[in-house]
Formats: sequence, structure tokens, C-alpha cells
Amino acid sequence: MKLKFYSLDGDFKEERDYPIVEFTDDRGKQTLKETLVSYLSNLRQGNACTKTRGDVKGSGKKPFRQKGTGSARQGERRSPLARGGGVVFGPKPRSFYMHVNRQEKRLALQRALYDTAVSGGLVVIEGLKEQKAPKTAEMAQVFDKLASEQKCLVVDRKFSRNQLLSLRNLSRVFCIDLPSVNALDIVRYPHVVITEKALNEYIQGSK
Repeated sequence: MKLKFYSLDGDFKEERDYPIVEFTDDRGKQTLKETLVSYLSNLRQGNACTKTRGDVKGSGKKPFRQKGTGSARQGERRSPLARGGGVVFGPKPRSFYMHVNRQEKRLALQRALYDTAVSGGLVVIEGLKEQKAPKTAEMAQVFDKLASEQKCLVVDRKFSRNQLLSLRNLSRVFCIDLPSVNALDIVRYPHVVITEKALNEYIQGSK
């Protein structure tokens, strides 16, 4: 697949052909959906907790006599019908964990990268500048050319400390190293900028 290739300064150089996995049908779409659902589900803490009528503080004494008051009969203050009473079928602490195997994660990532590339959101950069000191202005000039005024994800094999310090001040630019990237990261951003070394390493690992 042909992808746009940019220099260190963010200038367009040419289109290069990279052997990323291509899809001619809907293969991987359902896997991508299920994988994204699992990632989002695994982010849930599941610590919501409500008290049932057995957990609410109070006695089981009848609040008033059965007949003659003009009010509906009640057996205890802890009833869900009473103010401060228990909650019926309320949430309890639970796990929302969904397991996804390695093959599904791999296929979902391949599909996400392919869809992003087809939409024109995936570009390749020669690399990120090595800086002797953090300079946000230099990085801002580069990414203004790559993805002007839009959020973008930057993927590299490994970021140096100065590169991270320079990029963290750009609110629309987010960094992630290659071993940590997943399908959710790819679909979350309209533009994905990946270094050539990181892309080649990903291609070798996906074979």
C-alpha cells in the first residue's frame, strides 16, 4: 500500500509502498468491533455499590399499626418504598473484564491500520528529531505540516526524554511506543503519524 512519506522537518517527499496487510472484504471488521468493546469494557472499574433492604441500617419493627391510619400498610423502615430504604436490583461491585486472545488483537490492529490508511489518516515520517534540549516550538512546526489543527497519534519504537518533554506541551499530539499501541489507540485519532523504523518493525512482526 502506498503511504505518504515525510522528512524530519515535516515536508512531503514522496509516496512509498509498504507491505502492510490489506483487506479486500469485511474480514476483521467484526473482530475490530469486539476488540474495541473489550478494551472499553476493561477500563470500567465496576465498583458501584448500592445497599439492599438487608444492608440499610434500621430495625424490623412495624412503623405504625396495620389499620386505621389512612396510610398504606408498611412492615419496616428499610423497605424500598420508604425514604432511605434499600435499593431494588441496584448495582453491586462486579468485574467487566472481557478476554481477547492474541490473534484477535493482532487482526483488529491490522484492520484499524488499514482503515486509517485508506482514509488517508496514516502517514510515515522519516523519524523524530533528536534534541539536545526540549524544544516544543520545533515539534510544533513539524506537526503543523503533518496534521494542522487536528489531533494525531505519534507512534515510534522508543521516545527519548527530550522528545517526550517537547511533545507533551502540544495538546493535540499524543505519543505511544510501538509495543504499547493497540486498535483503540488507532481508531481514536483521525491522524496517525508513525516513524519509518516503527512501521518496518511492525511489518516484520506481523508476518
